[in-house]
Amino acid sequence: MDPYSAEGELINIHNHFHQGQYQEVIDFDTSSLSPENALPARVLVLRARIALGQAEDVIADVQGESGPELVAARALAEYSLGKTDAAVQTIEELASSAGDNQTVQVLGGTVLQAAGKSEEALALLSRHSGSLDAVALITQIHLQQNRTDLALKEVAAARRWAQDSLLVNLAESWVGLRLGGDKYQQAFYVFEELAQAPSTSSIISLVSQAVCELHLGRVEEAQSALEQAVQKQPEYAEAIANLLVLSVIIGKDAASVTELTNSLKKVAPQHLFLVDLQEKSDLFDKAAAKFSAKVSA
Repeated sequence: MDPYSAEGELINIHNHFHQGQYQEVIDFDTSSLSPENALPARVLVLRARIALGQAEDVIADVQGESGPELVAARALAEYSLGKTDAAVQTIEELASSAGDNQTVQVLGGTVLQAAGKSEEALALLSRHSGSLDAVALITQIHLQQNRTDLALKEVAAARRWAQDSLLVNLAESWVGLRLGGDKYQQAFYVFEELAQAPSTSSIISLVSQAVCELHLGRVEEAQSALEQAVQKQPEYAEAIANLLVLSVIIGKDAASVTELTNSLKKVAPQHLFLVDLQEKSDLFDKAAAKFSAKVSA
């Protein structure tokens, strides 16, 4: 039996992780799990701890472990701490020696994509055999590559064999937000259901709901959700970034926009929004310099 299926032992802890309920993953009682599922559950706990900023503790926890799953978890923790070269080297070695391991594929693909090695990540992930985690990550990579067609194809293929899985619904919603139109509303229903139910709500689902609201033109609802998210977790970068975008859209004063920009720089100086903003600013300055007024004596 697939441990992540509706009848599997890991369905709840797996869903907690992908719903962004990282503390629930850590607190999950794994004592009654069968021996074969103990390691996959431990990996989910390690990933949740990394997501909560406990990467150094994770490295200490797996120190001396040689199993490919735990070595991959250590590499992910190292990457989150800025040890990019070491993490990538470890993953590339694992890809050669244990590339058929599902955990190596998913965690390795995560590290490689984050390091800008998209083709290597896709090559590793393409070796999966019925892994929804791999499908979800492949979908995200294609969306980052602006290959919505490939992302849509990936999700459609998974839908045929995974049916109503949480990860398929999430991946379909990510693609829907890129496709637009009536897909915005469909994505909203998915994220709203997760965000508003106490058993599934998380800061991630709340921000995702707000993004859908923005696309649907419901700025007041989006603002309410984002402010709620920032109140719950003041240093959550995605909430700050989207609240910044919303502030510009609704024409908030420059001081408010600057304050949010500075907040984002403080918590995530390399956030994609800031990097993109700086690139565009540099391009503008470069273009403007060509047309600067020439003053003759």
